[in-house]
Amino acid sequence: MAKCDACGEHENMPYKCRRCGGTYCSAHRLPESHNCPGLNEWNDPEGVFDSGFDDSVNDGGRSSGITDRIGINTGAGGPLGYFRGNMTFVFLGLMWITFALQWVVLLVAPGLHEFLFVLRSDQITHVWTWFTSIFSHSPTSFFHILFNSIVLYFFGPVVERRIGSKKFAALFLIAGAAAGLAQVGVALLMGESSGVLGASGAAAAVMGVLTVLNPKLTIYIYFIIPMPLWLATTLFVGYSAFVSAAGGIGAGGVAQLAHLAGVAIGLAYGEKLRRDGERAPQQLQLGGGPGGPGRGPGGPGGPGGRF
Repeated sequence: MAKCDACGEHENMPYKCRRCGGTYCSAHRLPESHNCPGLNEWNDPEGVFDSGFDDSVNDGGRSSGITDRIGINTGAGGPLGYFRGNMTFVFLGLMWITFALQWVVLLVAPGLHEFLFVLRSDQITHVWTWFTSIFSHSPTSFFHILFNSIVLYFFGPVVERRIGSKKFAALFLIAGAAAGLAQVGVALLMGESSGVLGASGAAAAVMGVLTVLNPKLTIYIYFIIPMPLWLATTLFVGYSAFVSAAGGIGAGGVAQLAHLAGVAIGLAYGEKLRRDGERAPQQLQLGGGPGGPGRGPGGPGGPGGRF
């Protein structure tokens, strides 16, 4: 027996929506009956509903955007159709592409690495680093980007399906930039030099949103240890707060304050969504845990480091 995500009724033979992953009773099994986000973001990457006719007939042959003028097909059957409604994987791809670019810069012009990729308290007016630092990670630690990728891979699609790709992209970028700025901003006020890079602030925000929408969701830390999401988030916050209090906001070369800021943003936004009636699936089939995203020694520029 399962509980319907739309009306809360218990159902002996529940239906699972293939678009949003929710569980519903017979009265709410159709996408239009439970206000499925998939109705607003139908991407149809396999071109199931692509008739093959020239759509320009409907608009008088006029181009509707720059991608039409330069010949890039972003339609349902086009090569970029997959990325429509899949910002989680776009961000994952950008993280790994940036990681590769970091190594290229370090080998060719190492002096440019911090200028391009690291958000620093003494160079906070370098606005581009507010965002490039989100996709950058410590080149000396493969586990830094790996942990953040795992969190985003498992939690990102669930949250994106609930709030839509545009809101998810805004959440990821704004939370990531705000978390980094919080870290270096406080360091600047304390008269310390600090530099941060990493997607943990953005990933922590995604985790915070899902924690509010479904606190009892079971995840598996390191794919082994089962734990409700609310407890995992509490332990993550508790650890970051304790380490910050004991050793400073950049203790262990990790941007602890950025972690806390990311979670706070996610919890606040998740609460807004909950009040608006958003729901989340009752379980993640493959399971994945926060696993302390971004944890690890080292990091550039004193207090702060990777996050």
